[in-house]
Amino acid sequence: MSTLTRNLSGSREMIKTYCRRVEIPILGEVAVPPPDKLTYYAGLGVLAALQVIEWPLALVITAGHLLADQHYSGLVKGIGEALESA
Repeated sequence: MSTLTRNLSGSREMIKTYCRRVEIPILGEVAVPPPDKLTYYAGLGVLAALQVIEWPLALVITAGHLLADQHYSGLVKGIGEALESA
């Protein structure tokens, strides 16, 4: 298996992990991050609740990670679709 093929199969797995969606009445359909990311966000919440870090800092870190994950998953999805059409 070549490096490119190995990377593509990993990309497809990444797309599958971000395909879980939940319908929330007011917000609509929301993508649910994988369990390891949820654990990370919960850890930030615990640190903020214990006042190890400030709430604004926890919110900024969480927002940054959410934006980075959305960008990464969109990029991987685009690459996968382009390679499937080729």
